[in-house]
Amino acid sequence: MESVAPDSADRERQIIEMFNDLGERSLPGRMGIRIVAASPERIVGTMPVEGNTQPYGLLHGGASCVLAETLGSLGSALQAGPGRVTVGIEINATHHRAVRSGLVTGEATLAHSGRTMSTFDITISDDAGRRVCTARLSCLHRDAVPGGQGPA
Repeated sequence: MESVAPDSADRERQIIEMFNDLGERSLPGRMGIRIVAASPERIVGTMPVEGNTQPYGLLHGGASCVLAETLGSLGSALQAGPGRVTVGIEINATHHRAVRSGLVTGEATLAHSGRTMSTFDITISDDAGRRVCTARLSCLHRDAVPGGQGPA
């Protein structure tokens, strides 16, 4: 594994603050997702169950996928580095158990990184530490278009 540049801790802290400040302007913000730790190899975030349930009062599987994609995409962006953008190209998830209340915590760990792609394994657990969902996300790394909003 490569060593992290000395200024990377400041960059990671800025990314966490920027992400958490998006609030209602983003889907993760509207769902209450908060990033609590981020590095190019490991990202941790939380999401409340309340407000993210399906009609039976259980955590919606799609909400788990949003949490997983949020964490993996952030990790991918940290892997790609400045001047690059990342786009999700594949996600899969297995839902193991129902959750009715509390917070779920997701942890994304790097499974693969290259110049053009990264893959993260994501586990989501309930307040008791029981696995709720296992997901995997792969993202494509692209050069940012100068003055643009991302890849075409």
